[in-house]
Amino acid sequence: MKATTSYTGPFDEIIIPRNSTKTDWEVELAVVIGKRASYVEEADAADYIAGYALHNDVSEREFQLERSGTWDKGKGCDTFAPVGPFMATPDEMGDVNNLRLWLSVNGQMMQDGNTANLIFNIPFLISYVSQFMTLLPGDIISTGTPAGVGLGFNPPVYLKHGDVVELGIDGLGTSRQVLKAYGQN
Repeated sequence: MKATTSYTGPFDEIIIPRNSTKTDWEVELAVVIGKRASYVEEADAADYIAGYALHNDVSEREFQLERSGTWDKGKGCDTFAPVGPFMATPDEMGDVNNLRLWLSVNGQMMQDGNTANLIFNIPFLISYVSQFMTLLPGDIISTGTPAGVGLGFNPPVYLKHGDVVELGIDGLGTSRQVLKAYGQN
C-alpha cells in the first residue's frame, strides 16, 4: 500500500521523475478493500474485499533500493501506480487464483504470468497487513508481480521517455501508459 499525491488513471502519462535512471514496470493484481479491516483472520479475509483491479506498480529502483530507507521513495512518485480501467467485484471475477497477467513495453512482451504463481495468497496478504495497520475502504493491496521486470534483465532494462507500456489481467481489462521524462513535452 502507498499514498500518492494524485490519482493516475489507466491511460494517463507516467512521468519519469527528475534524476531517475531506473524506472521499472510491474503488472500486479490489486485487491481493493471494502470495509474497515483490523486484525483480520485469514479465514475471514474475503469479507473485506470490495473488488479487484489491474495495477502497474511502477517502481524507481535507485530511489527504492540505493537511497537508504524504505521502499516508498521508489513506489510513491507522482503519477506512479495507475489503477484500472475498472474494479470488478469478487462475484464478477470468479477464481482470482488463476488469472493471466501480462505486460509489454513498446510491443515487446516482458511479463506473462498467472496469479496461480503468487507467493502469498490474497487472504494471507489481507490478514498479514491488517496486523500492522487498519485498512480502510478504498485501500489497495498489490499482490506481487511475475518475472520479467526490468531490474531482472542482465543488463537491467528501464523505462525511458516515449516508451509505451501496455498491460492486462484476465477479467480486468487492459491499460496503456506513455512514459514522459520530467520536464519534457
